[in-house]
Amino acid sequence: MSTDVVRFDYSELSDWARTCLTEAGASGEVARNVSYYLLEGDLLGFSTHGLIRLLNNCQWLRDGKSLAKGQPVVLRERAAVANWDAQFLPGPYVVPQAIDAACKMAKQAGTGTVVVRRSQHVAALAAYLSIATDQGLVVSLMCSTPGQRAVAPFGGKEAVFSPNPFAVGVPSSNNPLLFDISFSMTAAGKVRQAKANGTRLPYKALIKPDGEWTDDPLTFFESPGSSIAPLGGEQLGYKGYGLTLFSEIWSMALSQYGRRQGSDDGDANSIWVQVIDPEAFGEKQKFLQQVDDLLADSRKSAPAVPEQPVRIPGEGAQKRKREQLQQGVSYSSATLKVLQHCAEFCGVDLPKAVNG
Repeated sequence: MSTDVVRFDYSELSDWARTCLTEAGASGEVARNVSYYLLEGDLLGFSTHGLIRLLNNCQWLRDGKSLAKGQPVVLRERAAVANWDAQFLPGPYVVPQAIDAACKMAKQAGTGTVVVRRSQHVAALAAYLSIATDQGLVVSLMCSTPGQRAVAPFGGKEAVFSPNPFAVGVPSSNNPLLFDISFSMTAAGKVRQAKANGTRLPYKALIKPDGEWTDDPLTFFESPGSSIAPLGGEQLGYKGYGLTLFSEIWSMALSQYGRRQGSDDGDANSIWVQVIDPEAFGEKQKFLQQVDDLLADSRKSAPAVPEQPVRIPGEGAQKRKREQLQQGVSYSSATLKVLQHCAEFCGVDLPKAVNG
């Protein structure tokens, strides 16, 4: 396994990604959004959902599996809720629009909820949170994948659900709280990454067809393959199983588009977006004070390992973003191969690395 890291200038990489998308047929606005939010995922450290997914997006555009331009169709709408059909527009183009719409609702009604069906893969949910937190609003996002069966229910060994990420963004007086996890022991992208890097998973997150638990990512790609366990694992997986059901009801059931309708939709997502305006409940500064107090109390807890003090969710991600904007966006050799493949597919040369 190679541990080499290659770095690229952010601006040059952004221009390259946008050009690749344009060459694949995307409109200027679609290309701008997809390149920006995929790169934002890399900056924050979500490397399994960053530019490594650019090739997928370009292939979907070229093959007609993703719309190159257009707008979601509004299926139902009230003062503070809406149901959209994205018609397979790219996720990084659709999600910012859904959050913007929910923010406008929240400023009027105190809260806004938008559910979306048939959005192409949304990539890293954390990349979108600042759209709301920069406006002093609280946001939560969930998505599921009707065409994917990768996660077993608690007590089972056959895959039924998708890994289903959940993200929350909360403004504070300083940096916002940014939280992004999946309701499974690991994400499918992490399993693919471990396979590509020739490593094992950091813990036993997979259940083999014989019921044995394993950390070997190769078993996930066998036939029959292993399933990802719900968050909580062998002893407490009922918690992740319950949260998985919750996320699929909120995203698939409310959008009225699940596995019965979308079993052949590949990586396309059903999405749930909710934004809350704290000022609908009281004074903004008093809300921020409460958040600041919670974060301060967390920091005061004596660390179990002295060298690893308690961190606020999103603190590490925002530090990585600052560092990569200064030093260059970093990629492993395995991810670099995918980016090179994308460059060949689109006929657009990768920019030169800044570290060699």
